[in-house]
Amino acid sequence: MSNVPATRSASSMAVASRTRWGILAMLFIVTTINYADRATISIAGPDIARDIGLSPIEMGYIFSAFAWSYVLAQIPGGWLLDKFGSKMTYFFSILLWSLFTLFQGFVGFFTGGAALLMLILLRLLVGAAEAPAFPGNSRITSAWFPTHERGFAASIFNSAQYFATVAFAPLMGWMVYHYGWQSIFLFMGLLGVVIALIWLKTIHSPKEHPSISDNELRYIEEGGALVDLDSANSNASTKVNTLACVKELLGSRMLLGVYIGQYCINSLTYFFLTWFPIYLVQERGMNILQAGFMASLPAIAGFLGGISGGWLSDRLMKKGYSLTLARKLPIVIGMFMSTSMIACNYVDTDVLVIAIMSLAFFGKGVGALGWAVVSDTSPKEAGGLSGGLFNTFGNTAGIVTPIVIGYIVHTTGSFEGALAYVGAHAALAIISYLFVVGDIKRITLHHSVHSSANR
Repeated sequence: MSNVPATRSASSMAVASRTRWGILAMLFIVTTINYADRATISIAGPDIARDIGLSPIEMGYIFSAFAWSYVLAQIPGGWLLDKFGSKMTYFFSILLWSLFTLFQGFVGFFTGGAALLMLILLRLLVGAAEAPAFPGNSRITSAWFPTHERGFAASIFNSAQYFATVAFAPLMGWMVYHYGWQSIFLFMGLLGVVIALIWLKTIHSPKEHPSISDNELRYIEEGGALVDLDSANSNASTKVNTLACVKELLGSRMLLGVYIGQYCINSLTYFFLTWFPIYLVQERGMNILQAGFMASLPAIAGFLGGISGGWLSDRLMKKGYSLTLARKLPIVIGMFMSTSMIACNYVDTDVLVIAIMSLAFFGKGVGALGWAVVSDTSPKEAGGLSGGLFNTFGNTAGIVTPIVIGYIVHTTGSFEGALAYVGAHAALAIISYLFVVGDIKRITLHHSVHSSANR
């Protein structure tokens, strides 16, 4: 897809509406709730482990339960998005994950093994319900944003993962400290139900939105936005063979490199979502209230890094650099900064640890452009399926990383090996983007799309 020069759109932008930014704001809010719900278990984790009597290995399996079902449901979730559209599929996703989060607040009524099993079951259900969310974000971004604004747009919704920690980790730490771990599940679940109802009122496809101007619609369409993606008749003339499409996507060296890179980047994400508060409590001697506040500082850095990476990528495109360079350069720079977390093994003061972690997660934010790459590369007939496959690979790290770290901590009694393990993944992401991905461009399906005229 061609890049749209900044000068081309100056006159139309002067009179265009800004409806797309309202859509992006809603994606940001929903993704913030999404990640806050994922993080509830890490904030509540120390108290749950004490109440139920769980070892680090058992906690590792609880932390990974979300990712097992999340990964398995990615391709079905992507198919649902392509089949039924982003608005309704995403609505039911928000509603269900919020209800399952709320139900976790009642696990305390069970004891022993029954409580453990109920918690694992509910985490599995949350994971399955959240599966369409990020492919949905990518799909909506593809429909609403021209190519040269897509990096920034993707960085906004992706940075919500850090903002979730900034906004909710201190609050949830305070709630656990004063009201018990059950309180955060009840609060977050009810909040999510409210957000799901707001979603229904605010989200529309570009051609069906009541507030979009003709100028804005023309501007985003000329810039490469797939404005017909969720229109009623958008898929009427084509049918995608899911299995054949997956084979075509997996046959792309470019996409395989992107998938490997996302797996590595998500290894950092899942360390932060699961073990980081426990690292602060067990390794650094903080209480859960302190850990909740301290965890927000690297999260602020990650949020700022995410915004910076998206801005830099789009800025490079507007300066005339290729899409490949504009996406790869922030990723490589960001992952290089993320390797710095290994240095935490060699410092003693909490201030330095938080400073180094803040640098590492600033870098992770800068480099977290995978969803922009998905929007740039997904075939227009299968954006949800492509995003689901990408997220399947990426979130396999959510299964592996918490368990591996659990074994490392259990075996060594320390987080030193865990930090080295996570930091090494940042280096591997650099290698994948530099030596495997190659040119970044939109995939055209050849064997898995059939016209209705041929059926």
